[in-house]
Amino acid sequence: MARPQMLKLADVLAELGMSRAAFYRMRARKQGPRLIKLPNGQLRVRRADLDAWLSGCEEAAA
Repeated sequence: MARPQMLKLADVLAELGMSRAAFYRMRARKQGPRLIKLPNGQLRVRRADLDAWLSGCEEAAA
């Protein structure tokens, strides 16, 4: 069974075209994709979580 793809925060920001500060402001408002904090403090986002969050944004905008 393949492990889910984990994206670095920098990759997520590049894909969204968003600054780190804007992303953290969005997270402070309880919005945005689910983050996973690794034991070394780095953040990751599962590809499936990012895709699901983006789909939810499209539905909300429609």
